[in-house]
Amino acid sequence: MLSRWQFGITTVYHFLFVPLTIGMAFTTAGFHTAWYRTGKEQYLRLTRFFGELFLINFALGVVTGIVQEFQFGMNWSSYSRFVGDIFGAPLAIEGLLAFFLESTFLGLWIFGWGRLSKGVHVATIWIAAVGTALSAYFILAANAWMQHPVGYEVNTAAGRAELKDIGAVLTNITALITFPHTIAAAFMTTGALVTGVAMWRLVKRRGEDEGAFRAAAKAGAVMLLIAGIAVAITGDMQGKIMTDQQPMKMAAAEALYTTEQPASFSLFTVGTLDGSKELFSIRIPDLLSFLATGNFNGKVEGINDLQAQYQQPAPQGYGPGDYKPNIPVTYWTFRLMIGAGALAALAALWFLYRMRKGGLPGRGAVAVAILLPLLPLAANSLAWLFTEMGRQPWIVFGLMETSTAVSPTSTTLDVLISVVGFTLLYGALAIVMVGLMVRRVREGLPPASADKSFEHESEADLGLGY
Repeated sequence: MLSRWQFGITTVYHFLFVPLTIGMAFTTAGFHTAWYRTGKEQYLRLTRFFGELFLINFALGVVTGIVQEFQFGMNWSSYSRFVGDIFGAPLAIEGLLAFFLESTFLGLWIFGWGRLSKGVHVATIWIAAVGTALSAYFILAANAWMQHPVGYEVNTAAGRAELKDIGAVLTNITALITFPHTIAAAFMTTGALVTGVAMWRLVKRRGEDEGAFRAAAKAGAVMLLIAGIAVAITGDMQGKIMTDQQPMKMAAAEALYTTEQPASFSLFTVGTLDGSKELFSIRIPDLLSFLATGNFNGKVEGINDLQAQYQQPAPQGYGPGDYKPNIPVTYWTFRLMIGAGALAALAALWFLYRMRKGGLPGRGAVAVAILLPLLPLAANSLAWLFTEMGRQPWIVFGLMETSTAVSPTSTTLDVLISVVGFTLLYGALAIVMVGLMVRRVREGLPPASADKSFEHESEADLGLGY
């Protein structure tokens, strides 16, 4: 349990930076391209402003991400030994291909101001952005294998699972559906940050670089809304895949204890503290059947029926055991995830409405602007809690239970010390990160005079032949 807490704390913390890094890379590339094509000074200043916020996130994401892979050998060595041949493959590709791609071209972008031609310089940030998306795909492919294992064979003599088809792992239907959902969530998160920062500047510092921040606020709000629609569409697709592959997770998400055809959607359910049965609920008839199967008369299996089925001897089931996840956690993280995302989209819509015809919201919008970036971040964290907690007791669904995956030689004290240590370290990093972000936002756009020095340099002045 301590090992799970540690992995959960570090993973959720790390994933605060991931969607922002992905989305901010493409946003910075977009502003840079706008300056390259139009020559308007405000786009150059926005590029450098949001580029610095992007780099802060990228640096913290790298630091916190390294810990993730160390934990597989530190706290989860039994898991690494059993499935490392498969799970390690996409992670290796991510490190050797995608991460080196993004870090190399990001370095060229950082140090290329005034040294590379404008066109080449723009290309470097776009390549770095593509690298962040590729990193996400390979990591999601590894996680998708835990959700829906494919392309492997268990070697009973060696006592481990072995990779047989890397193509099947990389084209896992779960990864193909999860990737666009995650990327859309990243753009939604970034849109919220850009909108929140720009609106805070517009309302709190009225008249200061208003044209630039108005353009940024509109771009961020539109990005948030479009990405929100994409999240809803891909989330619906993901729900149907989940119903087919992990029916217990869907049943837990809806607190559906008995199989129903058609099945109702739970708006609000109160159950016992141990999650064993429903006490009271408000439901919409037939809606869950449509969401889970695409058919209003579709059959959705219930928690108790699935538990009885899973307890059957192999190959009909998995044998004796408790195969129910934590129902209250699964149920409420699913709803809070959707609620936080919906509130963010509504806030963006409200900002766009208030900015029409050159208008601005009142001083009360400052609080909304500050809270807006936190809503998609909360939705992302809740989504991962739902995804991972809803799969329990499996670390690899149907193949390996979490309780058998921990390191056999790690003691409770060992893990407790590392949990406390990592939590304190991450707390300190959070203070540093928030402080850097807030200070940069308060400073506003870089001065125009500093930017013009880059705008008027010619290739002959830059010594490009060195």
